[in-house]
Amino acid sequence: MNDDFLSIIYLLLVLVLILPGFIYANKNRKIFFNNFLIWLVIIGVIVIFLKFL
Repeated sequence: MNDDFLSIIYLLLVLVLILPGFIYANKNRKIFFNNFLIWLVIIGVIVIFLKFL
């Protein structure tokens, strides 16, 4: 298997594990979207960083 494909699978599985607790902890819509945006930026930076290595 390709390492990139395996990394995507691992990232999705971690997301499945974390998502229910994330939604439960962020019941307020404004807080949810703020935290969601922060997580998208973090994941985006990691993906871009790994792409250039």
